[in-house]
Amino acid sequence: MKIAILSRKASLYSTSRLKDAAEARGHTVQIVDYLRCYMDIASHRPRIIYQGEDLGDVDVVIPRIGASHTFYGTAVVRQFEMMGVYAVNESQAIARSRDKLRCLQLLARGGIGLPVTGFAHSTKDVQGVIQLVGGAPLVVKLLEGTQGIGVVLCETGQAAESVIEAFRGLDANILVQEFIKEAKGADVRAFVVGDKVVAAMKRQAAEGEFRSNLHRGGSASSIKLTPEERSTARRAAKAMGLRVAGVDLLRSNHGAVVMEVNSSPGLEGIETSTGVDVANTIVEFIEKNASPGKTRDRIQG
Repeated sequence: MKIAILSRKASLYSTSRLKDAAEARGHTVQIVDYLRCYMDIASHRPRIIYQGEDLGDVDVVIPRIGASHTFYGTAVVRQFEMMGVYAVNESQAIARSRDKLRCLQLLARGGIGLPVTGFAHSTKDVQGVIQLVGGAPLVVKLLEGTQGIGVVLCETGQAAESVIEAFRGLDANILVQEFIKEAKGADVRAFVVGDKVVAAMKRQAAEGEFRSNLHRGGSASSIKLTPEERSTARRAAKAMGLRVAGVDLLRSNHGAVVMEVNSSPGLEGIETSTGVDVANTIVEFIEKNASPGKTRDRIQG
């Protein structure tokens, strides 16, 4: 098969690992900077052109779309879908998971465990939304934030009011969530491929930090998931319509709760900490499931 990896840089760990794994299994791989693609949106012969080359002979695309380029990146994936190309993660599923509010609403509809979460528009309702999540300490999150950016732990009600009012004063959309104190600055990343959890790691926040992101100095180690956690991760990925996903869980007193579902999960942390060849597993999944025109997103919402 000819596989196109949609990525801004060939040197990124995840991109290079996927390329090496696919080539080792006999496939032809091209790394495509999706921001340099332009599209001929036609009824009978939709096309994508990259560096003067028509990409009409691509069989499979693996989207590695950065959060800051979701709109254009999903447009490129959608164009490939129009051309009958198999997308490992489809455009709708990527957009669905990137909208944090929409993601949580769909997970809640599916009965998947979540932290108590509030959402409001008016600053006049600050007190109400704080009470809704059980009061301080609580977490305020920007809807558009990634990798822990725009996530604030508010230790007191007064601090929470100030942070919420400041964000809303900038017309920023935010979520307010209960603080899962018992997680002790740790979360779990479950890596889902198809309908299986293929690897899992525990991420521990650096001392003095409550965000466990590896980009923020957190550490990672392999972990064994409980049956409940495996089921939650699989159901969360399915609720988003994602075939490949990183599902972030917290271990709370009332069971596993989902914090986020990532449509372009990084491979470096999970492969390094677990020793699992996740890239090869993704390519094996493609070999078993890819076929032309197999776009099957039927999720409502």
